[in-house]
Amino acid sequence: MSRLAGASFADSCAAFAMVRSGRVSTVVLGGFQVSSSGDLANWTVPATGIGGIGGAMDLAAGHARVVVVMFHLTRSGQPKLVQRCTYPLTAAGCVSTVVTDLAVVDIDADGFLLREVAPGTAIDDVRQVTGAPLRVASDVREMEFGG
Repeated sequence: MSRLAGASFADSCAAFAMVRSGRVSTVVLGGFQVSSSGDLANWTVPATGIGGIGGAMDLAAGHARVVVVMFHLTRSGQPKLVQRCTYPLTAAGCVSTVVTDLAVVDIDADGFLLREVAPGTAIDDVRQVTGAPLRVASDVREMEFGG
């Protein structure tokens, strides 16, 4: 396995301690829904009756920047980026950026701001599958993947 210089690994206890103590600047979490005000729902899907809070609530409520990585749509084709979360919240107003299979979207005081689109994806396609108004950055670009 190759690693970049400066890479490190830690068990979950040490990782949580680093985040809680403010030693980590960015936390990356999965999500089920993210609202245009930065609310995160990532611990249960009510219709399934399964899920568990785990440690995401601690991480999301801390002082680190929260980046959520998830698919843009549910398996049934519903938007996961929404005006208001319908799933139980993990934390309110904590998400700064969402990275999906279609786009990179920042969240600011005015809601969703499209920063990047996946290769071959049109801006209007992303707008169509986002469940809230989506502004487009003046410098929106295509995602780049390092090799």
